[in-house]
Amino acid sequence: MKKNIKELLWEAARSDKKRALPILSFPAAQKLGVTVEELVKSAELQAKAIETVANSTDTLGAISLMDLSVEAEAFGATVKFSPDEVPAIVGQLVCDEEGADSLEVPSLDKGRASVCVEGIRLASERIKDKPVLAGIIGPFSLSGRLMDVTEIMYLCFDEPETVQKVLDKATEYLTEYAKAFKAAGASGILMAEPLAGIMSPAMAEEFSVPYVKRIIDAVQDGDFSVIYHNCGNAVAEMADEIFSQGAAAYHFGNAVSMEKMLEKAPADTVCMGNIDPVACFAEGTPHIMKNAVNDLLARCAKYPNFVISSGCDIPHHAPWENINAFFEAVREWKA
Repeated sequence: MKKNIKELLWEAARSDKKRALPILSFPAAQKLGVTVEELVKSAELQAKAIETVANSTDTLGAISLMDLSVEAEAFGATVKFSPDEVPAIVGQLVCDEEGADSLEVPSLDKGRASVCVEGIRLASERIKDKPVLAGIIGPFSLSGRLMDVTEIMYLCFDEPETVQKVLDKATEYLTEYAKAFKAAGASGILMAEPLAGIMSPAMAEEFSVPYVKRIIDAVQDGDFSVIYHNCGNAVAEMADEIFSQGAAAYHFGNAVSMEKMLEKAPADTVCMGNIDPVACFAEGTPHIMKNAVNDLLARCAKYPNFVISSGCDIPHHAPWENINAFFEAVREWKA
């Protein structure tokens, strides 16, 4: 029977024998012999990708694709697909208050959301020994994709009510999306809110934190956890605001010091991160990877609430030699 992901994270954090939970999904395309575009459009391939990672690595849990275009596509945004790139949102769907008022909250059968939910259902049925986590975007990051990531920063000052209207609708949709993953058998969600990571603490407290908390309060319970991810470079300055959200665990990118985040974190809060997904996983070597893992664990393993991970989503082209070296280094590490 699968264990609760929060319990597994605490076991890993407190144990002398370290284990990891990297954001690892897209590199499974290499093992399956498929393109990124094929992967993001097929529930069966997504399930196989999750299963491949679960079976071929010592990961604490298997995470679905971190495809941050899915939710915006459901609202009607235009997606650019590519065989060898993660899908990207292009254009601006909402540009003013009128657009915010007319924006409709989509049902879960719009776009590829139902494909992702079905992928989680299939993976959860097949993987019996590890928790399955679904990837989902955060409310401010989704709103940024609907309003344009640059424009929304200006609108937060010039038309805050317009931004809040979009945020309310984004939050409503994301809550139902998370509930669908929960019903499909997921043990939790990994919520990526990177756009909030470039805001000031005051802005984050107004335009991100309450909306994230609303989702967490609606779906998190003893059997279903929310892991909050932010890879922005300003998260250390907004640590108090971030930790107030009540997530089961927090995941940070390599743009900040993991030690600094652990120093700021409450003792009863699991923090995860932050081996560079590009420099180490995608462009490094096994030697570079092992040195990075050993260095991070040497600095952070003393914290009984730390679990090592990648700093962000590992690129699809990252060599499996580097991925395997990551797990080997974690397994072999000794204080």
